[in-house]
Amino acid sequence: MRSINTGQNMSAQAPSPSALIPEQSKKILYIDNLKVLLITLVILHHVLNTYGAEGGWYYWQKTTHPAASIPMVVLMTINQSFFMGLFFFLSAYFIPSSYNKKGAVRFVKDRLLRLGLPLVFYSFILSPVLIYLVDYFGKGHHITFLQFLGGFHDWINFGVLWFVAALLLFTLLYVLWRIVSNKYQPKPLTAPSLRMILGFAAGVGFISFLVRIIFPIGWILNPVGFNLAYFSQYVALFIVGLIAAKNKWLDTFPYDTGKKFIRYALRLLLFFPVMGIIEKLTKAPEGWFTGGLHWQQLLYAVWEQLLGFSIIVALLAYGKKSWNKTSALMGKLSRNAFAVYIFHPLVLLALSLSIRNLAIDPAWKFLIVAPLAVLGSFLLASVITLIPGVRKII
Repeated sequence: MRSINTGQNMSAQAPSPSALIPEQSKKILYIDNLKVLLITLVILHHVLNTYGAEGGWYYWQKTTHPAASIPMVVLMTINQSFFMGLFFFLSAYFIPSSYNKKGAVRFVKDRLLRLGLPLVFYSFILSPVLIYLVDYFGKGHHITFLQFLGGFHDWINFGVLWFVAALLLFTLLYVLWRIVSNKYQPKPLTAPSLRMILGFAAGVGFISFLVRIIFPIGWILNPVGFNLAYFSQYVALFIVGLIAAKNKWLDTFPYDTGKKFIRYALRLLLFFPVMGIIEKLTKAPEGWFTGGLHWQQLLYAVWEQLLGFSIIVALLAYGKKSWNKTSALMGKLSRNAFAVYIFHPLVLLALSLSIRNLAIDPAWKFLIVAPLAVLGSFLLASVITLIPGVRKII
């Protein structure tokens, strides 16, 4: 995802091709811990979708109180700036070593099994169940499941697994590139400097601006569910993850750089009130910040990437220094993270639908559902991964 990391200069002597691909002999524990953090943020992101912040979800009851909705929008905006990008970065980081170990054919078979089967399961089994629950309980259409399926046509629906579909696509393109460039051995690259990271982030922001002229935030490429407004970051950080793996950037990642990016992120958060001031002074519609050929959209796109990259670099630096340890609990949580990603919509919908008639503001429902959704998703995932054969896939 989008972290470009800084580190010490590598030797000028070109290493052997195999040395360019890290063997991952030592467990990078902080990455497992970051994975748990990110999957928790995914769940909370969708709870925010349900009760306050803008964005599509299966079922929602939006709060109308600005004192609740504005903080929800802020939290969701911050989250969106980095969390899925970091997922793509971390996913890509371990691809070269896996490909190098298994070879093209075995590697592709493994990816099709571990990514392709969840896509089929979600689209043909879980997605109809989720939509039926909303239709029956949320909309009051009291028909049987078989009656519902009789009029169901949305069979290709990856839902939250759009990420898995994109990751599979990116991975297959990487395999094709490895086959085509089999004899090409790129020179080792030193980890980028602080200025290079900021410049790269700004460049990704500018590309995002160009993409959003045609595909504004919220425009979805169906049926795969790709929100193309964010894909400039995802593609960039997937590629950066591959490069970082080849050159072992995380091994030389300096904590001092991460501390600087923590300060950058805090300063960039001041953009929220500035954006409000700009919107008031220019009388610009909100849509001018999220799409179209507007300078406000350019400002927002560049700011979003600078913030996201700053958070990612800070998380990687802090994780390496202070979170490179584990416990039995964290190990289990990390192991079940993919199952949590797949099944958390079921837990969240069950909770939100069960209290839909509770006569309190949706903001209070957020406080009830958020912790229960996180806990319930991890518990359900721990049970599902006990099913024989499931652990080989997720």
